[in-house]
Order: sequence, then C-alpha cells, then structure tokens
Amino acid sequence: MLRPLVVLGLAGLGLAACTTTSPLPPTQVIRYHLASPSTPIARGTIAVEPLPGGAPASLEFASYAAAVQDQLLRNGYTLAAPGTRSDFVATVDFHRSTADAPPRRSPVSIGLGGGGYSGGYRGGGVGLGGGLSFPIGGNKAHSVIVTELKVIISRRAVPGAAAGAGQLWDGSARGFADLKASDADADAQARRIAAALFMGFPGESGRTVEVK
Repeated sequence: MLRPLVVLGLAGLGLAACTTTSPLPPTQVIRYHLASPSTPIARGTIAVEPLPGGAPASLEFASYAAAVQDQLLRNGYTLAAPGTRSDFVATVDFHRSTADAPPRRSPVSIGLGGGGYSGGYRGGGVGLGGGLSFPIGGNKAHSVIVTELKVIISRRAVPGAAAGAGQLWDGSARGFADLKASDADADAQARRIAAALFMGFPGESGRTVEVK
C-alpha cells in the first residue's frame, strides 16, 4: 500500500525566487509509487473516474478528467473498448478556489486552506492545506486562482483484496494563476496542472518538485 498524501510544504519553499515581475510560485508536484527501472508501473487499459460515491460528474470535472486522460494516453495507457472493463482506474479529485492578495510589493501571507469543496464530490479537498507567502507586485489588488489536483492510479478491485492493495501511483499538484490572466479558465488550468503532475511520469517518489 502506498503512503498517503501529505501536505506540500509550500510555505517553506524558496520565496526569494519570486519577484514583482513574476509573483506567482511555480506549480508544486509530489508523487508516491513503488516503481523502479527494473519494475516499472504497469500499463494497460484505463478509465478516469471521480471519487466513489460522489455527485454526478460536473462540466468542470469533465475538464480535469479530459486533461488527466490525455496525460495517461501520452504515458502508455490506452482506453478500454466500449462496454469492456478497464485494467486500471485513475481516480481524480480537484479543488479550485480564489484568494485575494493585497496591493503591496513586500512579501505577504495568503492563507490557502484545502478543506471544503472538492470538485463537486464528497470529501475535504485534496489535502493540500497550509499557508503560502509570496510578494505581490503592482498597485492594485490581485485575485489568485488556486488549483489543486490529485490522481490515484489503481488496478481494478479484485474481490477479497485488501483496501488500497491495487494502488500503483498517487500524485498531487497545486498551481496558481492570476484571475485576470488569459489562462485562468478551468480548461487551461486543468491542462497545465495535469501536464505538471505527469511530467517525467512516474516521477521520483516522495520528492516535491517545482514545475514552471
């Protein structure tokens, strides 16, 4: 069974690298798995699904599901034929929220809690709570969009198997965008954060990396 998701330590990341011309930090990504060069993660047919027992899929979920599916196909998975059962399932959870940043150039702290809404599904977000500090440039207040994405790849459940026994890969990412930016819409953010999450798939297990 893989390790559970842990909080990404954003508050302790190198804030000195943030400048008034590029105030938002890069996307933060962490992955957990047991793969190695001699035992790579298994590939096969896969289906993208929301959290079990959740509400019907929303249009926003469709954006994240499509972005994750595209990355899975790029990394060797294939879609099951209609009416057949896939070998694997990728469970997707996401959270989008906004945070207001005051108009100042010195570093300020913005609380970015992870609880509450979770992509329209049951649960408390993807578990990426905590604070973030970064400098905000300009003379006007900024509204920042915070996008969090979690994906778990598992084998289809086998009757009698222990919970979590089929889990192969667990990845989480958190990205930021200015609310007024051209790429702040859900579709663009979904593609960007999914690409960051799957960069170098499966990635180094247990290590937090920055993707610009």
